[in-house]
Amino acid sequence: MKHQPFKNIVRQGISSLFHICAKELKNVFKDQGVLIFFILVPLAYPLVYAFIYTEEVVREVPVAVVDNNRSSQSREFIRMVDATPDVKIQSYCADMEEAQNLIEEGRVYGIIYIPEEFARNISQGKQTSVSIFSDMSGLLYYKALLMATTNVSLDMNKDIKIKRMGNTTSRQDEVGTAPIEYEEVSLFNPQNGFASFLIPAVLILVIQQTLLLGIGLSAGTARETNRFQDLVPLSRKYNGTLRIVLGKSLAYFLIYAIVSVYVLCAVPKMFSLVQLPDPLTLMLFIFPYLLACIFFAMTCSIFIHHRESCMMIYVFTSVPLLFISGISWPGAAIPDFWKVVSWIFPSTFGINGFVRINSMGATLSDVLPEFRALWLHTGIYFITTCIVYRKQIQLSHKHVEEKLKQARKYFRLQKKAGNA
Repeated sequence: MKHQPFKNIVRQGISSLFHICAKELKNVFKDQGVLIFFILVPLAYPLVYAFIYTEEVVREVPVAVVDNNRSSQSREFIRMVDATPDVKIQSYCADMEEAQNLIEEGRVYGIIYIPEEFARNISQGKQTSVSIFSDMSGLLYYKALLMATTNVSLDMNKDIKIKRMGNTTSRQDEVGTAPIEYEEVSLFNPQNGFASFLIPAVLILVIQQTLLLGIGLSAGTARETNRFQDLVPLSRKYNGTLRIVLGKSLAYFLIYAIVSVYVLCAVPKMFSLVQLPDPLTLMLFIFPYLLACIFFAMTCSIFIHHRESCMMIYVFTSVPLLFISGISWPGAAIPDFWKVVSWIFPSTFGINGFVRINSMGATLSDVLPEFRALWLHTGIYFITTCIVYRKQIQLSHKHVEEKLKQARKYFRLQKKAGNA
């Protein structure tokens, strides 16, 4: 057998690579299911999520008041709470039972209870208390009610101290009520909002999950349309591991290079979220993340034998992955076992790195551990993808050989029958 020159082999491999890339792009835009996951979901899902949290914080939480004191001081406390942007006094109740009924009906989300001895204790120099009760099915309601009542009580405490100290100057009042002055500064999230810290993590996760679903759906389609239920079609162009892996991954990368610009740059801009990234740093960081997600999804596609299987296998993982990334739940509170599990997924390092680059203006050296981890993921999953597709090529050839053996056996039997 005559061997081809190395130059011709390389030329043929590159030609096959671009053929596979073009065919994969064509399959993506022909398949409505893959098109939904690759285009429609990345376009629409970030918008829906951002619209839900566009207000950033909860304002004007409706609460009920049970004022058993009914003094000028208790009324002043209630007026000051109502004046805060976080709480709105919805109802004045005669007792706790009436207020609890309002919570059960969903008309209010909290109760402010002022005891009967409120003003008397203050006038006698005794410590008094105000109790708050909150519907804990929504933690943001609790936060709003707690912050409003705490700030009002601190302001009233200051006024009471000033009256009792009998100072002659305003400076003495300031030093006497606040010997240590403090200032609260919210870094990288000036609104103290939910969207500013959660949406960037969700955007990164959307890229990984839609790639998993889209590539999985494409793999299921390939198996269902293949005569032998194999992942690799019977074609001379597909007779090589590297050309298949690089051709398919190039097609996915070309699509998601555009999708990533929209998801990671345009969406935060639309909703005025914090954006402090250096464009070059962001591009250099997202490049290995896309590659890692693509090869990870191609490796996982080996488990998909039917189109609908990817929905049942991958969709439920989105929420757990968001939690174990350390963004929506403190990383220090995550058990070691789940931390190790999170290292399997590129999104864990992608989320942490992107949030620091986008929301904190970090440089590439600041996110070097995450950057190296993504390149490590890229290398590992590229190797596993090559192994998977190499096995699939061998399996496809084996099925062809078995079919040929059966055909030869059949013709031999037919020939014997004819001679007899």
